Amino acid sequence: MSNDVKESFSSDAPPAPAALAAKVRTLAPSMTRSMQRVAEAVAADPAGCAALTVTGLAELTSTSEATVVRTARILGYPGYRDLRLALAGLAAQQQSGRAPAVTADIAVDDPIADVVAKLAYDEQQTLADTAAGLDTVQLAAAVSALAGARRVDVYGVGASGLVAQDLAQKLLRIGQVAHAHSDPHLAITNAVTLRSGDVAVSITHSGATGDVIEPLRLAFEHGATTIAITGRPDGPVSQYADHVLTTSIARESELRPAAMSSRTSQLLVVDCLFVGVAQRRYETAAPALSASYEALAHRHRATPRGPRS
Repeated sequence: MSNDVKESFSSDAPPAPAALAAKVRTLAPSMTRSMQRVAEAVAADPAGCAALTVTGLAELTSTSEATVVRTARILGYPGYRDLRLALAGLAAQQQSGRAPAVTADIAVDDPIADVVAKLAYDEQQTLADTAAGLDTVQLAAAVSALAGARRVDVYGVGASGLVAQDLAQKLLRIGQVAHAHSDPHLAITNAVTLRSGDVAVSITHSGATGDVIEPLRLAFEHGATTIAITGRPDGPVSQYADHVLTTSIARESELRPAAMSSRTSQLLVVDCLFVGVAQRRYETAAPALSASYEALAHRHRATPRGPRS
């Protein structure tokens, strides 16, 4: 048995049936191709696979019984019997009507109403997957670090840079010193000034974006507490993260090369962090939020509309 299988088997409790699909989407990219076939089969047809013996599933996926068992363990189940029970539970949930029938794949000729339905389902599924796979122990530790931080630096580029800005501005509104950096040079020059008591957060869906890994590494080496928000917990960014918060793997397609779902899952984690910090710092956070709302109130009042010319 490989080390990664042993670690998955020993460190994680078996996921609930509802979390199985999320677990498959998160771990499949790091599996071997034969294991991917098993994982994809159980996620696509839980009812059908639940009725199969380990030999039957191995034949269906053109793999071996050993591969099926290894896949079950990587997914967090002690053995194939436990995976079958989870599949049966998931199938029962789907048959009860709780699983939407639409697919997230959008065709060129899809009516706009179908596009809306599919995108809405994809976003809903992404949020559910992220919530199911989020390690609340890691989340609580990250919240504690942020709540007590002297200063917070957040790194993100591209779409993740927008999420970094969202986290920084949320923290600023409750009185914390926080800065978002999307320029790699500024990120690095700021990272080397961090010390113990500071927090650095890197946001990268791929887990391999060098422009956010480098400042996180420097912050880590200078004693700051480091947090990674990533869709690939086994990616390089995790080497320098004290706390890893995993987001759902986005399902992208030809028509959606930069799917919203990766940002949606990141924003959910950001909101969880912010609310957790606000809870810890409520006595100062609540007045700070009230003051910021009051300062902006006049900008949200409607201006009487004049007559058309």
